[in-house]
Amino acid sequence: MAVRLFEGKDHAAAYLQYRVAPQELVSTVMNFMEKRTPKPFNLALDVGCGSGQGTTLLAPYFTKVIGTDVSPVQIETAQANKNPPNVSYRQCPAEELPFTSGEVDLLSAMTAAHWFDHQRFLKEADRVLKPGGCLALLSYTMDMELEYGDISSTLNDICKEFYGALLPFRDPYIGKSSKKIYLDMFNSCSYPDKEWNECLQTKRTLPLSQYIGMVETFSSYQKLKNKDPAEAKHLSDNIRNKLMSAMKVSSPKTEVMMIMHYFYWLACKP
Repeated sequence: MAVRLFEGKDHAAAYLQYRVAPQELVSTVMNFMEKRTPKPFNLALDVGCGSGQGTTLLAPYFTKVIGTDVSPVQIETAQANKNPPNVSYRQCPAEELPFTSGEVDLLSAMTAAHWFDHQRFLKEADRVLKPGGCLALLSYTMDMELEYGDISSTLNDICKEFYGALLPFRDPYIGKSSKKIYLDMFNSCSYPDKEWNECLQTKRTLPLSQYIGMVETFSSYQKLKNKDPAEAKHLSDNIRNKLMSAMKVSSPKTEVMMIMHYFYWLACKP
């Protein structure tokens, strides 16, 4: 079973505005691929592309990059963005990709594969990948940390309060942690040349408001918002005010350092 979320126009717009593009992970993927896959790299397929932040990062490395998503609104949002000329998008399920067998050099899924029908997706990925092609599944834990002066510990206690309030609204399909889903998929992949990594840390300097906006794009926050919009707004406002009070600032545009913890696995089709 696959799960369909992120399909409202407002949610898709927020996804584009607040989600962070994983540049460091794309570099890691390409380093893995360049040691294994013969050039030229013709086609990259980014499955569950959302609004396309990760998709466009692949453009310098491939003749053609195609992002796919089951959500028509996400595809419309991605198409409306400024895209490199070799990037395009198609609406389709992750388990039914409209490509011929052995056509794809790289198939990636960035913070998306946990929503797929996992075994059907892996079977379809194997079908479309060419021999020597690579599969890259990336995601991050939902416990971003903030750094600001000497009060980082205080800020992160407030962040944990935010995450704890959203935990009851987490979709049961992914459970308390999506990391187990990715590890299970990794273990079920039959390719002998594969790597698991769960310790890549990235840092971004951004306005406090962007951190709040990013958490608001999470499916758990959206579930709360759909159930009780006033309660969702109250939660966000309360966390924002607590963070600003601890920081002794009056503007949510004040910049903080956000730390994200990524895990990912890479595999090369024999």
